Formats: sequence, C-alpha cells, structure tokens
Amino acid sequence: MLTQVAQGVLVHQSELLQNNTVVVQGRGGVLVVDPGLTRSEMTCLADDLRELGLPVVAGFSTHPDWDHVLWHPGLGDAPRYGTARCAAVLRDVRSQPDWRERAAEGLPPEIADETPLDGYGLVTGLPVGTVQIPWDGPDVRIVEHPAHAPGHAALLIEARGVLVAGDMLSDLFVPMLDDFGATDDPIEEYLVGLRALEGVADDVTVLVPGHGSVCGADQVRARIDLDRAYVRALRDGTAPDDPRIGPSARPGWEWVSDIHEGQAQSVARRREHELPG
Repeated sequence: MLTQVAQGVLVHQSELLQNNTVVVQGRGGVLVVDPGLTRSEMTCLADDLRELGLPVVAGFSTHPDWDHVLWHPGLGDAPRYGTARCAAVLRDVRSQPDWRERAAEGLPPEIADETPLDGYGLVTGLPVGTVQIPWDGPDVRIVEHPAHAPGHAALLIEARGVLVAGDMLSDLFVPMLDDFGATDDPIEEYLVGLRALEGVADDVTVLVPGHGSVCGADQVRARIDLDRAYVRALRDGTAPDDPRIGPSARPGWEWVSDIHEGQAQSVARRREHELPG
C-alpha cells in the first residue's frame, strides 16, 4: 500500500524488514527508490502505480546492499541509477560466476523463495560528482557519503523537503558499519556520513529512513544525534544508551542487539590490532 508523506512523494513499506520504497512523482511518471523485497510486494507496488496511471520512468538504489538493488518486471525497464561507486560494487558482484548462489545464501530464509534476483544489481552508475538525478521531475539532490556501504547516497527532494536517508537514521536498526571490507576506518566514515546528513537537516521536513518509521522535522536531528552517540560508543568501547537495543528494543526486533554485539566485538578486535606492540 502506498502512503503519501509529502506532496508527490509516496512510501511503500515491506513487511519483513520494514524497508521503505519511495516513489516521487514527476511530469511523465515516477522515480522509484529502493523498490522492495519480495515478488508479491513489488507486484503490489507495480499494480498500485498502474492504477494511479503513474509509469516508472527511473529507479535509484541508495547503496549496494541486496535489499536495495532488487527489481521486478512489473516496474518496467526504466533506467536504474546509483552512484558510480555503488554501481562498481554491483558490477563486481555480478561478475562472479556464482553471484546468484551467493546472493541467495545471504537472503533471510523467510523470503528467500519470494525474492527475485533476475534484476539484482542492474544499476547504471552516474558520473562521479553528479549531484542531481537525471529525470523529468522535481530536483532530487544526491548526498553521497562513505557511511555504511561504498557509494551510499541519501536523496533530498528539495521542493518537498523530503530526505530519503538510505540505511541510516532508523528507529529500528542501530548504525551498521561498512561490511564490504573496503574501508580502513568504518567508524570515522560513518561519522562523516552523519555530518553530510546534518548538513542538509535544516532543509528537511520529512525523513524517510531505509527501514522503520517516517518522521517529521522535529525528530531529524534527534535521530542524527542518536546514531552519532551509538557510533562514538562503539569507537570508545563503552555501552551505548540506545533504545534500539537491550530491554528497550521494540518487540520482535530484539535481534538488533545481536547486530550490535557483533559490531562491538569486531571494533574491539580492530582496536586491539591497532595498539602498538
């Protein structure tokens, strides 16, 4: 089901991981950002758009994680974009002869049989330095940064004040560091990403995270501050005071604490490696 969050901006949320697909209306059709997880969900999205008379004229993937690079034939064959680094990662993934098997192994078992892989990662990289999505619609600013994944980009729909944050600023997931192994300092890169989002915060009236609840302007800086406090706690080896983990975690999402424990252990091992002697 599509829900309007601002004029000409709609959101479709997946059931399993509460992924938010964002639909932006343009003059001749819509831009679809991070289009969902399962065949049935993407069929529902395609049917809703068809009933509204809104053809898909462009797609965008905010970053190269599996749950942000899927597609469905019902959405058509419009060009699908990402940053140059995002597209490069996906080309490398698809160049491996066993990429499909490896991608399938990484899927949650609950939806593995329902997740289409045929259009996985078929993203065209925009030239380095591109700051606007090339399409016939409202200006959509690309805010690229190094946090979480190579070539991660938030999108700011400037005339609507909507920030599509990718896998950041969630009320469900703690910040997840870059797991592509392409960085020497994932904590500092995450802090750089938060500063990039903070730099556009004054222009935001609606925040759409990659997973979880949409919020208004009054919560944007609070979510940035919460993510920053979590990342700094990881860096400093202290226990984060974070409502997304521990006893205060949302029912059904207690497993996010396992993500935190794994990250805390990984950062601790990295810290020990870096100690002199």
